[in-house]
Amino acid sequence: MGKGTRSVIYLGLSLGMLLFAVPRLDLAGGWSLPAVFGVVWCAFALLLVAAHLHELLGVEEETKRELLKVKRMKRWQLEQAVRGRRKMLQVRK
Repeated sequence: MGKGTRSVIYLGLSLGMLLFAVPRLDLAGGWSLPAVFGVVWCAFALLLVAAHLHELLGVEEETKRELLKVKRMKRWQLEQAVRGRRKMLQVRK
């Protein structure tokens, strides 16, 4: 099963869990223990949904590609600097 398929399944399960549980949670009880639990539970569930959306949208892949471009440019610049120094050292001999 691919990465994208797994994320879609888990995203669906997370949303289903939210839709099933939110009406049953006591969120209007002020600062009581059940209300705090409900808010924290909803926050974790939404964090889980956000993580799966992040994976599906490929934000990490785009960032990896950008970092790879930067690393390649730095390596090229270092090679150019080393070659330039070699030429200077060869001229002095």
